Amino acid sequence: MTSPSKRREMDVMKLMMSDYSVETVNDGLSEFNVLFHGPKESIYEGGVWKVHVELPDAYPYKSPSIGFVNKIFHPNVDELSGSVCLDVINQSWSPMFDLLNIFEVFLPQLLLYPNPSDPLNGDAASLMMKDKTQYEQKVKEYCERYAKAENFVKSKEDEESEEEDISDGHCTSSDDEIPGLEDP
Repeated sequence: MTSPSKRREMDVMKLMMSDYSVETVNDGLSEFNVLFHGPKESIYEGGVWKVHVELPDAYPYKSPSIGFVNKIFHPNVDELSGSVCLDVINQSWSPMFDLLNIFEVFLPQLLLYPNPSDPLNGDAASLMMKDKTQYEQKVKEYCERYAKAENFVKSKEDEESEEEDISDGHCTSSDDEIPGLEDP
């Protein structure tokens, strides 16, 4: 049996080695962001969300905390906090599950099969039950407004211009500008 810390390392590394973009927070393995793409052939297709993940000390025996950072219109996701209402994460979590399960199975299933009878976003749940066409249109509007891939992916030009800014060799400050310092 592996220790919880070894299991955490193994699961995070497995996620990093997969097709997901993972960005650690504070250089640790217990808090990180993952870029999650909406499921193909769904109303969320084309959307990209940054999902914040926090692993408790008792992971994998205790479930991770999952939340969408950018807005998503969904009955089971709180619009303001990004919290996710998903039984498998909140109530029936098992150490048999790992982080890849969350991003390859649980979150895609949540987006494909919302449960409006147990909502965190009452407006989304109500609209979904009353007018599915208008609900789908609002989901697509949110995808277009808040979940564009280009919001997260730097272009080569952006990276090159940042490198030029850093390494152009010009100093923008001098001792002359700091009062009280004399030139030697």
